[in-house]
Amino acid sequence: MASFMLSGTNASKISSHLTHLRHQMGAPAIGMVLTLVVVCDESNQYDAVRAATEAAREHPSRILVVISRDPEEGIRLDAELRIGESTPGEVVLLRLYGELTAHADSVVSPLLLPDTPVVAWWPGDCPDSPAEDPIGVLAQRRITDARSAADSVRAITGRARGYVPGDTDLAWTRLTPWRTLLAAAFDQRVGEVTGGSVEAVSGHASAPLLAAWLSERIGAPMEVSPSAGPGLTAVRVETVDGEIAVTRSDARLATLSRPGQPDRRVALARRPTSELLSEELRRLDPDELYAAAIRWLSRTAATSSR
Repeated sequence: MASFMLSGTNASKISSHLTHLRHQMGAPAIGMVLTLVVVCDESNQYDAVRAATEAAREHPSRILVVISRDPEEGIRLDAELRIGESTPGEVVLLRLYGELTAHADSVVSPLLLPDTPVVAWWPGDCPDSPAEDPIGVLAQRRITDARSAADSVRAITGRARGYVPGDTDLAWTRLTPWRTLLAAAFDQRVGEVTGGSVEAVSGHASAPLLAAWLSERIGAPMEVSPSAGPGLTAVRVETVDGEIAVTRSDARLATLSRPGQPDRRVALARRPTSELLSEELRRLDPDELYAAAIRWLSRTAATSSR
């Protein structure tokens, strides 16, 4: 691993040192498939960098970590360059001070890999409209995480207001195994669906999103019910033939129950952030199912508040 610290630097010097470190290691910057821009603060940068570097094993990337520090200080840019740290890509930690904190895009833009996609990720606080944020404007994909908000349910419900194709949220990504299993449960002929519920610990952002997706897809109302957790614990769909249910009590295994068939145990483990991020980096096209789900959720919330 090669690393280098630069204090009071600029984007041109950072780019030159990246080239120097690559040649020093005998590994020129080839084979990287995207630039991942991580916007975070000091409190969550360690976990964010670890998740990003683990995801980069599958998607070799230049990872630019933007950390805004004290806006009252004089203008300064400090950088920490890492190459070969458990990833075939590059990691650059950019610490911005003073007025530079309001112009992070001017620092990031010269460091983007040429002719490769740009993905922006906010593991913590995020702008109301990521696509209008200066960093978001640079990106084809913009990833947020409603779970980090003080009110995660309110955060995911509000995602539809500023949605632009290319946006997504890890609250949706966490649902992939659930959606896959539920879709498989409907592969066989079932009776008319009359309603159902999603059970989860109170305040879980993915629960109303899953209920919205199911309501939109099956055309029947799905409610959210509280449970003891952890996380999502059950989905119950009522049909004229009986109940289709996926129940999970230990965050590892679930039971799939269908009318007239024996129960089946299936793997349904909670996944680390690195796996969620890696899944999102596999696709750069707009996620139309996510868009439909958050719009349904937003309309439902607006109707219920009247």
